[in-house]
Amino acid sequence: MITTKTAVGIDLGGTNIKAGVVDGNGKLLSRTSIPTDAAKGRDVVIDRMGLAAEEVRQKAGLAWNQIAALGIGAPGPLNPKTGVVAFAPNLPGWVNVPLKDIFEKRLPVRVQVGNDANVASFGEYWMGAGRGTNSMILLTLGTGIGSGVVLDGKVWEGADGMAAEIGHMTICYNGVKCACGNFGCIEAYASAPSMVRRLKEAIAAGRPSSLADKATRPDGLSARDIHQAAVAGDATAGAILEETGRFLGIACANLVNIFNPEMISFSGGMTDAGEMLFEPIRKEVKSRSFQPGSATVRVVRAALPDTAGIIGAAGCALKALETSAS
Repeated sequence: MITTKTAVGIDLGGTNIKAGVVDGNGKLLSRTSIPTDAAKGRDVVIDRMGLAAEEVRQKAGLAWNQIAALGIGAPGPLNPKTGVVAFAPNLPGWVNVPLKDIFEKRLPVRVQVGNDANVASFGEYWMGAGRGTNSMILLTLGTGIGSGVVLDGKVWEGADGMAAEIGHMTICYNGVKCACGNFGCIEAYASAPSMVRRLKEAIAAGRPSSLADKATRPDGLSARDIHQAAVAGDATAGAILEETGRFLGIACANLVNIFNPEMISFSGGMTDAGEMLFEPIRKEVKSRSFQPGSATVRVVRAALPDTAGIIGAAGCALKALETSAS
């Protein structure tokens, strides 16, 4: 248990705002999800965050004086000490947004702002697959690769709140260019778009695939298509999926050698591939990282794909409240 108090957690995304009321035992008392309406601008999004918080408070049957804190998981580079979002690429107009100050003026609670992937990692550690561990790492696989690191029960944020950008770990010094501008990032090899790119390259090089026709259509191919084709016996799709697991395994081996975590968990739609993805990850970890770290770490699928951000945001806020009181 973190505390006997209760908090509201908000998971701010480019498409949806998810919110919930969470008690000190990590129990989700109420939840909602509403469209972000990001195109309407910063002020509209902030108002909608407030509406979501109010909705879950009412659903939980609590007054604001029964809620101790508000936790927000926000995208983009941000400073968790000041609660200022420096820049959020998927939220137009979000430059130097003082979220903490804004909501502490609107609501009678303490506000804690954290990176969305970081707070999700805490949610997974606290109430998900990492429950009972002391250290774990979460990787979210999708359009990009998000990540968070929990060490000794605390989210590791780094000197400027910029820690755990694992998706931009270089795994090939002269590799393909990443969207971040660097070359050879793991995100450029193991994200969903990179899987699609590599399959198209394989087909263009003459490798047969049942997805050849679909690959010629604009936006006609997805990582899910590759998984389904691999399950159906498409050798080229299977090779791409296995290679993706190997790339992720190389990154994870580095993480094992650096952090010696008890667990590395993965979330996101790509994890639907199951052992076709996880088996090569585990093989690379075993062959590339030092013992006993490789024997200790468990590589698993996350247990809270939809609620880790909400629970983690609330949990981080309650943790901060507890720490300041001690």
